[in-house]
Amino acid sequence: MIVADGTREALERSLDRAIEWVQRHQYRGYEPADGNSSFLFPLTQGRIFPMRVVQQLVLRAPFNIRPLLGIAPHESAIGRGYMAWGYVRMSRSSTSPIVRREAVSCLAWLMTNRATGFDDFCWGDPYHYATRSGRRPLGAPILIWTALIGQVFLDAFAVLEDERYLDVAKSVGKWIAKLPIEHTGEGSCLSYNGYQQESIHNSNAMGAAFLARLSAVTGDGAAMDLARDAMLYTCARQRTDGSWYYGEREKYHWIDNFHTGYNLSALKAFRTASLDTSFDEPFVRGLAFFKAHFFEHDGRPKYFHDRLYPIDIQCAAQAIDTLAMVSDEDPESLAAAIKTAQWTIDNMQAPDGHFCYRHLGWTTVKTPMLHWGQGTMVKALAAAIEAIARQERGNEVDAA
Repeated sequence: MIVADGTREALERSLDRAIEWVQRHQYRGYEPADGNSSFLFPLTQGRIFPMRVVQQLVLRAPFNIRPLLGIAPHESAIGRGYMAWGYVRMSRSSTSPIVRREAVSCLAWLMTNRATGFDDFCWGDPYHYATRSGRRPLGAPILIWTALIGQVFLDAFAVLEDERYLDVAKSVGKWIAKLPIEHTGEGSCLSYNGYQQESIHNSNAMGAAFLARLSAVTGDGAAMDLARDAMLYTCARQRTDGSWYYGEREKYHWIDNFHTGYNLSALKAFRTASLDTSFDEPFVRGLAFFKAHFFEHDGRPKYFHDRLYPIDIQCAAQAIDTLAMVSDEDPESLAAAIKTAQWTIDNMQAPDGHFCYRHLGWTTVKTPMLHWGQGTMVKALAAAIEAIARQERGNEVDAA
């Protein structure tokens, strides 16, 4: 495909504006599920149902009620992780000492602000959280955040060439290897939580992707074996139409945009690291389902496969990121990534540079999240710009 003149520059301007907002706010923002940071939390007495009520009240409000409930903007590990990832991606092609400095600063923050009480590096959320599966204590590490941040450190080691970052990644691998595991006749599922088994596809797949990438760098055969067994679990349970449920238990039977994007990105990362083509067919079917069911003709991303609203910034960011990631072998995906990026910039980036949380059809929820919107869009836009540059280089070679 031929990228229209000015597209790359427009994405770069948007990326710069988002970064400026994050830096201006000292890496602090909100997160969708931070409702139990409010002064209402003691009234829940730590019970799951009242916690979920408070959490959902804050998450689903059509405007930002957090200041009314005493919830202040805060830092988060996954927010810093995604910002670091964006900076590291930018450092591949940028000689700017400022970009490198911010990457190093975010990585240092992550190394200092790991989950407490664990021998190895892992990360959780800075608030109490209640889910369909129970209560997660404040700061309890989870696989999805830890695996994603682990990949940040692997990228940082490759780009910034600091041995400390590989040491962190090795430590992350040790933590993942200690997780509860559901063993089955068709693969094994790494637990979402460290304190009890919870089998969820996107965290399992992303854990497999991290382990495969770690093994490719260190030669750890046990990590690769575990990665392959975990990926088998998720691919064996792909639905016939190419989709995945969030999890196999009946209460997790929904299909959404960004978790599907996680699965596809994980499959791509796994195959690149392992050179194992065993899961090519699930990847191709999953990508076809993703492109066919999660986007409107103008690029706007749908949350669920069968309905449009809410239009969520996390869906936009992960869609851009995943489509840019796979565009080296599926050129159509770059066009789709750019279309979604342009729609998101035009419709969800506020005048001050931050990306709004959700569009509900009748109103836009402008709450500035840190990870959920700023961090993920910074990384996604950096990935899209990188993919465009890669294609431009390819076109120059072809022309020569």
